[in-house]
Amino acid sequence: MANTTSAKKATRKIARRTDINKARRSRIRTFIRKVEEAIASGDAAVAKAALQAAQPELMRAATKGVMHSNTASRKVSRLASRVKALSA
Repeated sequence: MANTTSAKKATRKIARRTDINKARRSRIRTFIRKVEEAIASGDAAVAKAALQAAQPELMRAATKGVMHSNTASRKVSRLASRVKALSA
């Protein structure tokens, strides 16, 4: 349990950031799932559109500190290669 005023404020700030990061992470997972579902359905046009929507969300998560920038880049790269293989 926090004793000092500054420690109490820190716990409030942490809780607030946790909620924001949780929402962002959930949003990212939704975008990734849409791309993977489009790939599974075999529709190249829908998959490409879903990837174009997901890519900025992943990069935004990297800049906001929700995930590491290399992780976001890796996810975009792997999704892009799967979409490209689908259309080829």
